[in-house]
This record gives sequence, structure tokens and C-alpha cells, in this order.
Amino acid sequence: MNQAQKYAWLIDTIRRADGISHRELSERWERNTSLSDGRPLHRATFNRWKEAIEEQFSVKIICQKTGGYLYRIANPEDIDEDRLKKWMLDSLAVGNMIGENLSMKDRIVVDEIPSGREHLTTLLEAMRDNHVVIITYRSFTKSHGYTFAIAPYCVKLFENRWYVLAYNAHYDGLRLYGLDRIESVEIADETFKLPKDFSAAEFFSTAYGIVVGDGTKPERIVIRANEDHKHYLNSLPLHHSQRMIEDHGEYADFEMYLAPTYDFVMKLLHVGAMIEVISPVSLRKTMKGWISDMAELYKND
Repeated sequence: MNQAQKYAWLIDTIRRADGISHRELSERWERNTSLSDGRPLHRATFNRWKEAIEEQFSVKIICQKTGGYLYRIANPEDIDEDRLKKWMLDSLAVGNMIGENLSMKDRIVVDEIPSGREHLTTLLEAMRDNHVVIITYRSFTKSHGYTFAIAPYCVKLFENRWYVLAYNAHYDGLRLYGLDRIESVEIADETFKLPKDFSAAEFFSTAYGIVVGDGTKPERIVIRANEDHKHYLNSLPLHHSQRMIEDHGEYADFEMYLAPTYDFVMKLLHVGAMIEVISPVSLRKTMKGWISDMAELYKND
């Protein structure tokens, strides 16, 4: 197990306990044999990890003397508000929990996903030092791959696939490439300058997923979810801008501001009649067109 997994275990254990003594921490650590090999968590080791966690993750662990010298996370809101940090710590924590319970592997079901993560490390290394990379890329519509240079600006995870947003000099613009379609990647000696005003969050702020630059303009969208689906939609929003307008009991109306691109339409179609587009009219017409085409496929049944 790498050190990050141990740090994640410590952060997750203290967060969930919301007040835990060093003795109890050590006992829990010792029971987690996949990480500890059955050894206790010595105080000197614990103190070193505390310092490393604050330095690497900006998560501060404090000791509250009142009530029995209990350890807590001093700034839990910093984790909740930093989406990348929260995702990373949650992922590590889930990995730790599964590792701790490998004896139940036949009762833990996961899907195999084409994440392309084997190239992620190389791309992150190139991004860190602003190096151009040479990739061989084969799209789904091509019979063979093409090799060219790109300047990687950022990476994005969407529906279990990693994508890299990069500047392609041939097109003099930004392009998205799925990592699962990259056949090879090599870091070049050439470097690039990331524009000072570039923000990955801002670039994708009005996108549903990874369809960007197709000319679709962002707009206010109102959708109605039925009683069965409104709770799901409320707990797992379609977009960061989503908010509930009103809950009518049998249904609830939600609004969001984004570009209604192809991938967003596919997401709405995915839940069928549990969601209705209220506005804009243009999106209602698009949905109606897809639904009519689908009905045509089954008209003779």
C-alpha cells in the first residue's frame, strides 16, 4: 500500500468518528491488516502522518483536550468544498475499505470500465511541467491511429472515461481526446505556456459532459421529474448549476444553466418518461424528435 492510502485512511477514520482517541485509532489501524500488517499505530508515526497530511492535503488534524484528548479534522469544510480533493480522498477511502474486505470479493460487484488510466500518469506528469506530448490516437471512426503532438491543458473524468483537453497546433484550437482511444503517449522535450487566464472549471462550467465547442449556446433549462425520480435527481444533480424550483409532491421542477448538447439530450432520454423538459421550446422539440424516431423503430410490434 502506498503512503497516500494510509493518509486517506487516517483522514476518513477521523472524519467519520468526529472525535477519536489515539488509542482507538491505533486499535482500528491494527485491525485493518491490509494496511497495517497487524501492527499498532505508534504515536510518533501518527504525528509524522499528521504533519504530512497537512502539508500534502491541507487537512489539519487537531487534538481537542476537553472530553478526553480526541482528534478531529479542524477544517472539514475545505474537503467538502474542494471537489478534486474530496473525490480523491473518497476514492482512496473506498479502495481501502474494499482492500480491507477482500475476503468478501465475491460479494462486491464492480463494472469493468475503459478508463485509459494507464496513460493518465504520463499526462499528469507532462501537465505538471507543461511539456508537449506525442500521442498516437485512434478514434472510433478510424481504421488506424494517427500520431501528432498536443499540449495537455487539463484532464476530466466523465462517465467512467478520462479525457484530456489539449491544444492542437494543427487546428489552432482546443480538442478533447478520450484516453481509452490513445494507443501510446510520450513526453516530448518541447514545452508550452498555459494561458494565464485558462481555468478548467470555467471552460466546462456550462457543459454537461465533454461535448464542447459545437456551437450550442448555454441557456436556462427547466425539467420536471416525477415522484419516483425527483429524489434521485435531487441527491445526484445533473449539473452544478441545478437547483429545485418547487416540489409539487407528485413531481418537482428543477432549473439549470448549460448548453443542451448531444450528451445532455442522451442523459435525459436515459430516464425515459420520468423526466419532462418544460423549457426551452427548442429542447422540447429535440426531445420529441428523438422520441418519435424511437417509437418508429417499434411501431410494427
